[in-house]
Amino acid sequence: MSDQESEPKPAEQFSKEGRCPRCGKSFKYRSAAAHKPFPFCSPRCREVDLGNWLTGRYVIPGAQSRADDERDEDAADLPPDAT
Repeated sequence: MSDQESEPKPAEQFSKEGRCPRCGKSFKYRSAAAHKPFPFCSPRCREVDLGNWLTGRYVIPGAQSRADDERDEDAADLPPDAT
């Protein structure tokens, strides 16, 4: 078997296509494990998305928890200029 036969052909290298949930750009990849920023097209899109979750821009709707209720009550006890 020669070296040329063992190397994947360019068309076989990236057999899957995805669309970035952040920017909408389409990209090709071999596998999710090999494409580090998957399901995003780039590390930048992955980090922007993570930042949105961490700053509260993205939230999963649901019932308010007791901890949230307690924080709201504590904030209501503070003078208006203390917040």
